Amino acid sequence: MADGVEIAADAWGRRDDQPALLLHGGGQTRHAWKGTAAVLAGHGYYAVAADLRGHGESAWSPDGRYPIERFAEDVRTLAAGFTRKPVLIGASLGGIASLVAAGEAAQPIARALVLVDVTPRVDPAGVDRIRGFMAARIDDGFATLEEAADAIAQYLPHRPRPKRLDGPRKNLRLGDDGRFRWHWDPAFVRDVSRRTDGDREVRMTWAAQRLNAPLLLVRGGSSELVSEEIAREFVAKVPNARYVDVHGASHMVAGDVNDPFTDQVVAFLDSLPQPGA
Repeated sequence: MADGVEIAADAWGRRDDQPALLLHGGGQTRHAWKGTAAVLAGHGYYAVAADLRGHGESAWSPDGRYPIERFAEDVRTLAAGFTRKPVLIGASLGGIASLVAAGEAAQPIARALVLVDVTPRVDPAGVDRIRGFMAARIDDGFATLEEAADAIAQYLPHRPRPKRLDGPRKNLRLGDDGRFRWHWDPAFVRDVSRRTDGDREVRMTWAAQRLNAPLLLVRGGSSELVSEEIAREFVAKVPNARYVDVHGASHMVAGDVNDPFTDQVVAFLDSLPQPGA
């Protein structure tokens, strides 16, 4: 990236297939996309899932700052690395970064966009709940993976508690003190206090209205951030946009019901006109 931050990514499929760039939400890692990426590869896409800066195995911002402009610029840089314009699939923070990157770009950078449970206007109570969970154990971390799994189960009571600990293990890092902490830069959460959401709605709406690519909003049917009213309001303002509900899913749609979510994404991508058609 421009400031020297290195981005980690995994890839599925053949390099000469239509690229799809998958970008996770705040506090997650690229591993959130494993199931979806494998299916996309089976449908003829070159699926690349990246860790956002400050997350997973990607490097942290040297100055501890994480404004949306940096995430958006990272998306533009990643998109420019493909030989063809990629489909951008972004959840929450990854969706915001994708929308701003594409909508504010001087030239088209994406063939299509999929936004996962994120819109310019969201329920502030849902945002506070997510930020509260991320900040709760930011310093102390967890003594064991089991303790982390218990915290996740309490935060996501609608999900069955996993019997295996592979998921938590990929989203945690083991510190020199023997404690597990979330696999992202603590400054990312602390930087929230320096960021404001005041211009979010105007900026994202403006970016969406400038898109020259089809857009699909995938809403969790039980989302704590995006209501049906908000979803309909958004797509009504954006040319060539539509939305679908995924029942049984909250804000973390792909993690809640991955197969139905992925089916909706594949159906949308299959409906796109072929290049040159």
